[in-house]
Amino acid sequence: MATKARVGSGSQIGIITRYNFLNYFRARRFYVMLSIMLLISLLLTAVVGYYRPVTFLGIPGESASTAVLGFYGAGWGSFVSIVVILSAAFFGGDAISGEFQNRTGYFLVPNPIRRSAIYVGKWIAALAASTIILLIFAGVMLANGLYYFPGNVPWEFAQSVAFAWIYLVAALSLTFAFSSLFKSSSISILMSVILLLFVFGVIDTVSSAVAGVEPWYSITYGAGIITSILNVPYPAHQLTQSLGSLAGGPNRTNARFQLTTFNATVPEGLGILLVYFVAMAALGLWLFERKEFTS
Repeated sequence: MATKARVGSGSQIGIITRYNFLNYFRARRFYVMLSIMLLISLLLTAVVGYYRPVTFLGIPGESASTAVLGFYGAGWGSFVSIVVILSAAFFGGDAISGEFQNRTGYFLVPNPIRRSAIYVGKWIAALAASTIILLIFAGVMLANGLYYFPGNVPWEFAQSVAFAWIYLVAALSLTFAFSSLFKSSSISILMSVILLLFVFGVIDTVSSAVAGVEPWYSITYGAGIITSILNVPYPAHQLTQSLGSLAGGPNRTNARFQLTTFNATVPEGLGILLVYFVAMAALGLWLFERKEFTS
């Protein structure tokens, strides 16, 4: 009996996954996200090709290895987080809340199918669609890199792509948790985008620069390894910079205002992203299991 239950659950997850993955194409959502990503890629390609800025192609006389890492850091490192966040919001922001808002859950949940199978199937479908977008963006950046630096593909770029995918996994779990919390698709999508694009970034800055506390609790801090790995040497874990003296009347001191910056190490960054994935996935599923479909 236990074996049959496991097979049944797997079959349910497979059906939900296929249906939702194909639905992204029928609803043209995948094509909208693909267009946004290609627009970003096109603008980057045009700017680099026309202006050939030092930021992307390096300083004359600079070593090829340093220049190519600078290229991927300026292009891929600066924009991949936006692609990840938009993909997570597009495909996961309303995956659960849409069942409540559109009332499709009233027809799906009463059937002999586990809510966990619905949740996992939708999550896998969103991950598959988002992964395709991420890999296409990586392919465009790789094509540009090979054009300007033929035959020179740094292994750090491959690592950065892998870290970006892990960030995508964690971000999707976060958006699914918000999607399970709210019954409005627009609210869940908006909250996910605002948190990942702005709020966590502000928290990172205030925590490190003002309070001098490492923001180990922030998902975007952990995702910093995507860009940091493209720097040689890898950025120091903690950097403290004095910005100026503080004047104070007759008892003037030489105290200085210090700006502290933290950079997550690779093991720490991966650990933060893993914790977010597990915690948010469990929270989202718990919320979905207990939420009632009431009119």
